Amino acid sequence: MDMAKENQSLTIQEEFARKIKQENRREKIIRWAPVFVLIALIVFFTIARGRAFASVSNLVAILNQWAIPLLVALGLTFVIMLGSIDLSIDGTVGMAGSICSVLVMNTLNDNNFGFLGVLIAILCSVFVGFLVGVIHVKAKVPSFMVSFAFMNICTGIAYISYKGTPATVTDPVLKALPKVSFLGIPFITWVALIMLAICIYIQEFTPFGRYIYAVGTDESIPRSVGVNVDHVKIGVFTFAGFIFGVAGIIGLIRLGQGQAGIGTNLMFPAQAAVVIGGTSLSGGKGGVINTVVGTLIMTVLINGLTMMGIDPNVKTGIQGIIILVAVILTIKRGPTVIAK
Repeated sequence: MDMAKENQSLTIQEEFARKIKQENRREKIIRWAPVFVLIALIVFFTIARGRAFASVSNLVAILNQWAIPLLVALGLTFVIMLGSIDLSIDGTVGMAGSICSVLVMNTLNDNNFGFLGVLIAILCSVFVGFLVGVIHVKAKVPSFMVSFAFMNICTGIAYISYKGTPATVTDPVLKALPKVSFLGIPFITWVALIMLAICIYIQEFTPFGRYIYAVGTDESIPRSVGVNVDHVKIGVFTFAGFIFGVAGIIGLIRLGQGQAGIGTNLMFPAQAAVVIGGTSLSGGKGGVINTVVGTLIMTVLINGLTMMGIDPNVKTGIQGIIILVAVILTIKRGPTVIAK
C-alpha cells in the first residue's frame, strides 16, 4: 500500500516537472520568436529587393519611419504591462501636434511661444493621460472605455485649436529639424531613442518599473505589501500621455502642419507591435526591449512590402494576420483571466 502511494507521488512529481519544462520551453519560444521573425524579414526583403532594400538611404528611411511608431508603442507598452489598454492615442497625438502648431510661429495667427509652445502641448497630453488614469482607477471604469472617450475628446480639441484651418509651422527651428541628422541618424529618430533610454531606465532601474510588472501579474500581491497600486496605474497612464505628446510634436515636425490627422491610425499598429514583440495583453510579461523588436518588425514589414509594390489593402490584411497570431501566442488563457 505504501509502495503504491509512493509510486503515485513520484508520478505526480514527474508530471509536474514535465509541465514546468513544457512551460519554460514555450516561454523561450515566445521570447526569441520575434527576433527570428525580424531577422527572417530582413533576409527575405534583402533577397527580394537586393541593394535597394539594404542601401544606406533605405536604412535611414526605415529609421525615420520607425520613430513615431516606436514612441507611441513605448507609451502603450507600460499600459499593456498593467493588463490595461489605452485607446486615446490617435486623439492625444493629434491634439498635441495641433495645439503646438498654433502656439509656435505659424500661418494662422501671430503666436510665437517657441519652445514654451512645445512644452504646453506636451503638458496638455500629460494631463489627458492623468485624467484617463484617475477616472479609470477612482471611478472604476474600464480603461478601454475611458481612453476611447478621451480619443474623441482630444480629436475635438485638436479641430477647435486651429478652427478647421490647419496651421502651417513657420518657426525656423522646427522647420529645420526634419533635415537635421547626427551620425547619419535623423533628429526625430534620436528623440525616439532618447525616450527609449528613459523607458529602459524606468523599467529596469526604478521601483516604479518593478511595480508595473507586479501589478500586471497580480495586483493583490503588491497591494498586500503596501504598494499604492492606484498611484502606479495613474502614473503609467500619465507617463503614456507624456510619450504620446512627444509623438505629436514629432508628427508636427515631420508634417510641418498641425492637424488632428497626425495621430490617425497609430493606435492599432502600436498595439500590434507591442504584442508581436512579446508583451502579453494579460499584463506582467514583456517590456520595452520587446517593443523595440516589435516596432522594427512592423516598420521593416511595411517598408519591404511597399518597395515590392504590394497593394495597401493586402498590407493591412497581413498586419491583421500577424496581430492575431501574436495574440494567440502571448495571451494568458484560463478561467481566472479577465480584461483589466
